Amino acid sequence: MKFFFFFQKQKTVLNWWCGKGDSFDGIICDGAVRSGKTVCMSVSFVSWAMIKFSGRSFAICGKTIRSVKRNVVLPLISILKDIGFEVRDRLSSNMIDVYTGSNVNTFYLFGGRDESSASLIQGMTLCGVLFDEAALMPRSFVEQAAARCSVEGSKLWFNCNPEFPQHWFKREWIDKRDEKNLYYIHFTMEDNPSLSEKMLNRYRRMYSGSFYQRYVLGKWTAAEGLVYPFMSEQNMLYDVPSVNYDDYVISCDYGTVNPSSFGLWGLYGGVWYRIDEYYYDSRIQGSSRTDEEHYEGLCRLAGNREINRIIVDPSAASFIEVIKRHGKFTVIPAKNNVTDGIRQVSTALKQGDIKICRCCKDSIREFGLYRWESSGRDVPIKENDHAMDDIRYFTATHLGQPEDTFFAFSIDRQEVKF
Repeated sequence: MKFFFFFQKQKTVLNWWCGKGDSFDGIICDGAVRSGKTVCMSVSFVSWAMIKFSGRSFAICGKTIRSVKRNVVLPLISILKDIGFEVRDRLSSNMIDVYTGSNVNTFYLFGGRDESSASLIQGMTLCGVLFDEAALMPRSFVEQAAARCSVEGSKLWFNCNPEFPQHWFKREWIDKRDEKNLYYIHFTMEDNPSLSEKMLNRYRRMYSGSFYQRYVLGKWTAAEGLVYPFMSEQNMLYDVPSVNYDDYVISCDYGTVNPSSFGLWGLYGGVWYRIDEYYYDSRIQGSSRTDEEHYEGLCRLAGNREINRIIVDPSAASFIEVIKRHGKFTVIPAKNNVTDGIRQVSTALKQGDIKICRCCKDSIREFGLYRWESSGRDVPIKENDHAMDDIRYFTATHLGQPEDTFFAFSIDRQEVKF
């Protein structure tokens, strides 16, 4: 692995627990994405554990076991070996053992997906916990894991990207950091020495609105106004390309009393175009349609095209069954995390991975009306959201954009000093 130098904030994270810093009970690093928080914090966490303890247990936690292995542990193992630690990989059992000299410690891996996850870590005795993306975990899990650190000298390690200002992690941990005796460091993208100005500008272009404020500027800011404000620009709409498409997919938000919105997507030149849509609002039309009638509308939208798959609102069980029973299309339930999905759609639209054609009048209308609630939470108003939902289902499910992935940079071996 090739190493590059650290900036001052990364160096501080690496050695905050030495000297006077040892009086703190933990550290919080928050701020922009791709700012270099995760790699320096994970290396520092293991180095602290190996210097301060032997024969003890620690925990490394992420939103899911899969994400903590991918984003933290696999890159960490490589770096630890490069700087002289011996690592025994027991990832199939969700743990790793780290050795240096006569010291050995075990690091257990946990996923804090939902409220039930707290029971996974209950009963353990730990000397330290690293929470990767702490703001994405339920409060019960974080607090249960923190309570497991009952050994003298144990410390808590948190990193996260910002969410809305009333988020429990900001209120209970960041805002009360002095009360909880925690060291705090805020990161921006400019704190990552591996990002060139060209890459910084690319990330600045990827986001808008509250996502720009959070992921680029690193601010805990409320979502407000239009969910997709940039879609009011005329250059965000396109004519339908008159080409032979490489693939077709249809995404469906299904409703009986509420509108149903189906979008036809065509792949050309690596870009997915929304080239046609079906939108039926029973309140405007004056009558409801049955599952079979909506299926007929789906078939008209598909025409004679060979459709790769139909992605359907996961709550529309009866409509999914109708599609399966006819046997013409492959149907799958959509991924339905609203906030993550909106972020993925925003990024895909800004990067040009998906494009909306001018003929999709109902989608365009909803883009101009779809707004965040004024409650301060990341919740869009449940109005004018049916085409918005089917676009989100397509992006989150078919494009399969992952959670923010681990971004590591590193330094010359001789520069690492603890």
